[in-house]
Amino acid sequence: MKSRCDFCYHHCTLDEGQSGICSVRTLEQGRIVTKAYGHLAALAVDPVEKKPLYHFLPGSKTLSLAMPGCNLACDFCQNYTISQS
Repeated sequence: MKSRCDFCYHHCTLDEGQSGICSVRTLEQGRIVTKAYGHLAALAVDPVEKKPLYHFLPGSKTLSLAMPGCNLACDFCQNYTISQS
């Protein structure tokens, strides 16, 4: 039985055991489940100036976190390698 994942604009149609374009969501026993829940690809405290937050609280820190499985796969992205891990 196939199932459609509506989490993103790709709307992947999955067969049992198959993963979507993101490689994170899989059809298991008729339910779409995530394989990334609770798994971080990156976690860091960075100065706000390192982020694309123009003039936002200069001198402060930001918490950056990322999960695996971005469905955009932009090869120009600064986080491409970790987003596709």
